Amino acid sequence: MRTAYSVETVRNAERELMARLPEGALMQRAAAGLAAACAQVLGRVAGRVYGSRVVLLVGSGDNGGDALYAGARLARRGAGVTAVLLAPDRAHGAGVTALRRAGGRTAEGDSASALDAIARADLVLDGIVGIGGKGGLREAAVPLADAAARSRAAVVAVDLPSGVDADTGEVRGAVVRADLTVTFGAHKPGLLIDPAREYAGAVRLVDIGLALPAEAAEAEALQHADVALLLPVPGAESDKYRRGVVGVAAGSARYPGAAVLAVAGALRGGAGAVRYVGPAGDAVIARFPETLVSDEGPKRAGRVQAWVVGPGAGDDASTVAEVLAAEVPVLIDADGLRLADPEAVRSRTAPTLMTPHAGEAAALLGASREEVEGARLSSARELAARYGAAVLLKGSTTVIASPDGGPVLVNPTGTSWLATAGSGDVLSGLAGSLLATGLSALDAGSTAAYLHGLAGRLAARGAPAGAHDVAEAIPAAWRDVRGD
Repeated sequence: MRTAYSVETVRNAERELMARLPEGALMQRAAAGLAAACAQVLGRVAGRVYGSRVVLLVGSGDNGGDALYAGARLARRGAGVTAVLLAPDRAHGAGVTALRRAGGRTAEGDSASALDAIARADLVLDGIVGIGGKGGLREAAVPLADAAARSRAAVVAVDLPSGVDADTGEVRGAVVRADLTVTFGAHKPGLLIDPAREYAGAVRLVDIGLALPAEAAEAEALQHADVALLLPVPGAESDKYRRGVVGVAAGSARYPGAAVLAVAGALRGGAGAVRYVGPAGDAVIARFPETLVSDEGPKRAGRVQAWVVGPGAGDDASTVAEVLAAEVPVLIDADGLRLADPEAVRSRTAPTLMTPHAGEAAALLGASREEVEGARLSSARELAARYGAAVLLKGSTTVIASPDGGPVLVNPTGTSWLATAGSGDVLSGLAGSLLATGLSALDAGSTAAYLHGLAGRLAARGAPAGAHDVAEAIPAAWRDVRGD
């Protein structure tokens, strides 16, 4: 699991460690890891470190010091290193001295020679702004970031791309776009969550010895091993009822396909049986004859351990209300989010999982879609707190927030090909099935998002794939996670 911590938590841990180390030792640890990563990049883009051309973009903080010391290490290995100083009077003095002693040189940020050096560089090291930066790049740094983007150089960010918000992943102005981010001590939420994640490129964590309390985590990104532990496995005495039964109340005369796709996801989520309730029974049974179909409404459908309600429901508010009154876990998606009475959601005692995309979340929050997409972390948390429900906010970074607080779960799998009609219906069915097997709302949502994203990758493989392709790839994703 990749765990991300806030700037405040990281800085507290750094202060505690620095108090026990010789002065400057912690920065040297970071610089050593940074230089090693840069050397590997130079091996790929220039063939070697010796004779390569490196430009450091150096701000006034410790990020600039990290860059300068790393540059000095590269200069001692024969690289031609130029440090572009955005604030020469406030640059890290010892770092500048170390670089010059190693054979590196300096240039001022607004000089023609600085822009020329960037244009000819093999690698640009972004040390403009540290993890405390807010609100995008300052005006003086924008031409340098633009020049780096136009160059053929590989761009490596020190700790995080300058200009992004480390704590939230928000981007509120011009930022550096990196090919690689070398982060120190711990991941920061902005490295896991879009839109900032998009600018980070690949992320490498350098261990510098920080002691970080697990209870202080802000975000967590699951990996295969974490998901494998959550996947339900039938026991020797299991039958279809012991494995869990998921009810799907979805579809309408206008949108029967939503019902079919939700059932497709549900059948592949580990539950022992799927009950379908709604007007698309003929379409569902024609595609999936193993489904238990009822047209008598949720109350008379028979025993279920969890419900999925809303995909393609149109204006069927009565079914949504009936499902919300059930004393089992409920997943609310799509039209169900619009039709659900907020007070009915808040008053539920059984777990509730809401799965909006950004547009649906914006409508529930009274915000714009752009605001939600630009602030995914805070939007998911606010929605979870407002409704007293777990919230899975779908998008380029899917995040899952608990109404009880704690770290937000960030899904690292997926592909842009998942932006296709019906994909969310498959995800809803899959998550609902996992709810029926006994997983918590948070675990069901995060596990489903992980499998769904991985299935999307397997189904697409660089080419368009439909929602039904994603559903059919879920078993392969499941086996991949388990290592079968």
